[in-house]
Amino acid sequence: MDKFLHRRPLAGRALILGALLALAVPGTAYANTVGVTVKTPGATSGPGAAFAEISTNAHCSSGLVSGGGINQAIGTGSSSNGNKINGTSPSPDGSTEYTGSTGVVGTDVAYWLGIGGSGGAVNASFSSTPYAMCFTSNLINHTQVVMNKVAGPVTSSTVGLVTATCPSGTRLLGGGARITPASVGSLKPIAGFPTFNDSAHGYGQKAAADGETNPDSWSAVGWNGGGGDSGNTTYAYAICSGNSINISGTTVKVRFSEVSGPTAGTAGATVTVGCGQNDGKLVGGGAAISGGSVTTTNFTGPGSPGDHLNGSYPSDSGGSPVSDGTTSAAYWSAFTHTGAPSSPNTYSDVWALCADDGV
Repeated sequence: MDKFLHRRPLAGRALILGALLALAVPGTAYANTVGVTVKTPGATSGPGAAFAEISTNAHCSSGLVSGGGINQAIGTGSSSNGNKINGTSPSPDGSTEYTGSTGVVGTDVAYWLGIGGSGGAVNASFSSTPYAMCFTSNLINHTQVVMNKVAGPVTSSTVGLVTATCPSGTRLLGGGARITPASVGSLKPIAGFPTFNDSAHGYGQKAAADGETNPDSWSAVGWNGGGGDSGNTTYAYAICSGNSINISGTTVKVRFSEVSGPTAGTAGATVTVGCGQNDGKLVGGGAAISGGSVTTTNFTGPGSPGDHLNGSYPSDSGGSPVSDGTTSAAYWSAFTHTGAPSSPNTYSDVWALCADDGV
């Protein structure tokens, strides 16, 4: 073979060398330009009264929110059952909420709300910390928020599921969930997850499974622990790429994990999942406390009417929240909690969305 190569003209050898170099350095022709910086202002205390809520926000001073999260401090003892997430959702200015007409409700949003609520018990340990996933990409330079809502749930241990779907030709990046009003202390969102608006996924009732790519929708699930209705409403928010962006080369991969529990009364569990080496950058995530098998059957509620979420947030591999300014977050965690009494046949679920813009 060496003799054969030596007989080639010099120009031919140079062409072969150039081709080999191009093959050996693929990064010169391709790189994922997605970048994410996690922003959080830290904890806001409260609520300090029963059947109330507090709202706090994280702001992207650069970039746009591709998703976001919340983590709560709940204290110990039976009063910890009273702290719950009421919302983890986008905002145009850090205080205004998208709760009016459905459809595309905002563009290029840079704020994320963390809304903590209370049931009939409170203590001084209650607080909520919001997290904004501040997204940049050479390709996806605009985003839009799609909101959908459903009345309810009204009766105890009833699921209220609603799905927001991205416009055709756009890519889902993340999502959020919200319930109103705070005065119904047993009302809370117990799930927010990526899904598909197709028959295989029950048009949003079955969640996207581990390894699926390019979900187009986000579902939120409201859960009413003790009944009561004051115009109860559940909201779902999908964060999508902007219109007129060629997304044909982009991929959003889903990573998912489900574990059994918590099943004891007044108990908590944390479950974590992460983006693989070739999955792309973490851009958002979701969480649920459920009846299990959420990717293969229509969503069912957990084993106790008092079950709730206390966290859905970017984390390290051990489930600890990342700090403000982190640019290398690769994991998402769910923090679930039971009310009293026990909660049989209850599961904790978590999703991570990992994006590659193909640029």
